Amino acid sequence: MPTSRTPDASAESAAARPAGGVQSLERAFDLLERMADAGGEVGLSELSATSGLPLPTIHRLMRTLVACGYVRQQPNRRYALGPRLIRLGESASRLLGTWARPHLARLVEATGETANMALLDGDEVVYVAQVPSKHSMRMFTEVGRRVLPHSTGVGKALLAGAPPEEVRALLARTGMPAATSRTLTTPEAFLGALEEVRRLGYAVDDNEQEVGVRCLAVPVPDSPTAAAISISGPAGRVTEEAVTTIVPVLQQVAEELSAELAASGQPG
Repeated sequence: MPTSRTPDASAESAAARPAGGVQSLERAFDLLERMADAGGEVGLSELSATSGLPLPTIHRLMRTLVACGYVRQQPNRRYALGPRLIRLGESASRLLGTWARPHLARLVEATGETANMALLDGDEVVYVAQVPSKHSMRMFTEVGRRVLPHSTGVGKALLAGAPPEEVRALLARTGMPAATSRTLTTPEAFLGALEEVRRLGYAVDDNEQEVGVRCLAVPVPDSPTAAAISISGPAGRVTEEAVTTIVPVLQQVAEELSAELAASGQPG
């Protein structure tokens, strides 16, 4: 989950800004990220309090963002993230999937099972990349598929670092329908599973999304947006014994993908 930005984050980022950086652009993107951290809708006074910028500066920046379609003003005078951001996000997700595929291919080679990458998009998990297993019996979770977090290994990995109150609020919005008899259907059970993820360093979907299928997942550390990678396969192949060999590979690939994402964000 995104980490809330502090009031002095603008000053910190300004200090780190490379020579030739454009302060107004930096401030505009900082405001967009603060809006996302706040759930997508805020008032000017809230933005001023969290960013430390004066109201006239924020008002000027927001007017520009509204004119460009990246922010819209609500009837209640508050500001919300605008629809043009959806196109940017979709394009960025596709690019993220492109970067991930070589790493997922390494996972398939090392484990023999289907490898996936998923993001948290609002209250749902969306699969953005996949490399299928070479086995004739393999999983067919397709790219673009959306699922609820409570029934998936990637969902657990994505939410393991979130505060319990945020997780409870998400579950209250989505509900916890049972996909199988093994699906976790109470907030307490799911929060207990997240505690296990934090303790073990990986998440398990044990026949919870689909009968006969097991999934192992880990978060991608320091990803610019919440991301997780996983392998999935028949429960007869993804056994308890296989976990000890698969999880270290998953964790190593997640670290390598994290390093590539960090490098791609550096100025050339």
